[in-house]
Formats: sequence, structure tokens, C-alpha cells
Amino acid sequence: MHTYFIHESSYIDENVSIGEKTRIWHFSHILSGTAIGANCSFGQNCVVGPNVTIGNGVKVQNNVSIYEGVEIEDDVFLGPSMVFTNVINPRAFVVRREEFKKTLLKRGCSIGANATIVCGITIGEYALIGSGAVITRNVKPYALMAGVPARQIGWVSRAGNTLDFNHDNIAVDPFDNSRYQIDDDQLKELV
Repeated sequence: MHTYFIHESSYIDENVSIGEKTRIWHFSHILSGTAIGANCSFGQNCVVGPNVTIGNGVKVQNNVSIYEGVEIEDDVFLGPSMVFTNVINPRAFVVRREEFKKTLLKRGCSIGANATIVCGITIGEYALIGSGAVITRNVKPYALMAGVPARQIGWVSRAGNTLDFNHDNIAVDPFDNSRYQIDDDQLKELV
């Protein structure tokens, strides 16, 4: 007996691993060689794979395609209709399957609705990509990104709240009183 849920309108190919309590909703297709962790949720009309690895606790909203070359760590959020690419210079008449670029989404990052992630980059832990942004280069951990092409407009906490810094470059997130400091243009959580 399965310990996950798959809607009857979805297709799951052979050689797919799905973790406990994961839910895959209407009209989705999970392709061969894909590994999905526990406690994930896939909205309607998602396509995953082939050969994609997805961690635990990942939330994928409606209309998202996760292509070969994408790797997603734990607790990542993918907003509705956000887009991944897998080739830098696509042409319908040129086969470039051997040129797929690796795209890595680190633990806890969030991608807003309708954002585009150009292949070959890494999005750092707990970064927040604004809706509609186009990411063309690596993103630092905890960075807040917006625009086309996206640029860093601030920093966010682990909980995703925008941080305001005092004169010592220290910020406190009122959500959980976690403290952060900017050091050498990187955000560090203070313990």
C-alpha cells in the first residue's frame, strides 16, 4: 500500500521514487528516474523529470515543469507557473540533450509566481525570488531578488521576512527573534 497520494488523472512512469505523505494532484506527470522526498506537494498540471531529484517538504504550485538538470533540496517553495530552463541556447532543430546545465535550489529557498530561472545557476539557502523575476546568475543565501533581470534588493530571514539592519549591520526577525549580520557581503545567522 502506498503511503503517498496520486490523483487518478496523473501519470507516474516506472522507476520513480516517491516519499511518504507526498501528494501529487490533477493532471501531473512524473517521468522515469525521478526521486521525490517525503511530505511534498505538487499542484495541478506539473511535470517532473526525467532524472530529477527533489528533497523533503518541497511545495510545487500549479503549472510548474521541473526539467532534467534541476536538483531541489529540502523545504523549497516553487510558486505558480514559475519556469526552469535547461539549455542556454535552445533551437528546435539542434539536439542539445548533452548540454543540459545543472540548476541547484538550496534548502529553504522560495521562488515567486511566474519567475524564470535560467539554467546553470545555484540559488542559495533561504533566498527569496520575487514574482516575475528573471534569475540569470547565482543567488546568495538569504538574498531578496526582484526584477528583469533580477538584482538583489535586500536580505530576508529564514522565515522569509525582509530584514532591516541597525548601524552595526545587525537585524532581528520579529517572527522568531532570530538575529542576522552582514559580514563580507554575506548574511550570517547569529546564534
